[in-house]
Amino acid sequence: MSNCKNIPSMDAWLAEAKQHESAPKIGMYLTHNGIVRQTAKAQVRYGEKNTKPVMGMVFSYDQNLVDQVIADTYKMDGVFYIKVWLNSGELNVGDDIMYVLIGGDIRPHVVDALQYLVGRIKNECVVETEVTAM
Repeated sequence: MSNCKNIPSMDAWLAEAKQHESAPKIGMYLTHNGIVRQTAKAQVRYGEKNTKPVMGMVFSYDQNLVDQVIADTYKMDGVFYIKVWLNSGELNVGDDIMYVLIGGDIRPHVVDALQYLVGRIKNECVVETEVTAM
């Protein structure tokens, strides 16, 4: 089922971020690595008990919406660096869905910005269709 795009290296991303012009302003970086899980979203998020195991996911996104969400996140206090990668296509359990790297001045600003950015991407920019066992 899997036809993943090239997965980025978080080590390379961090090295790049630390060379960016914003680096002197940054006191911390946070990363997010979303992956396809076997447990259905309906069970994890909403407590539904009679869900079938997830075998994979069909994943797509709107790049223009992602770009707008990133731009909105840069408007938050203390946010100076953002990098986002999203997969697409047919993914298997354990495959990477997204990577996000965000850098900012202090922990509360960066934590809030990561939560905001990932939440908006997941809620506004992507289409996730779980493929379940028969």
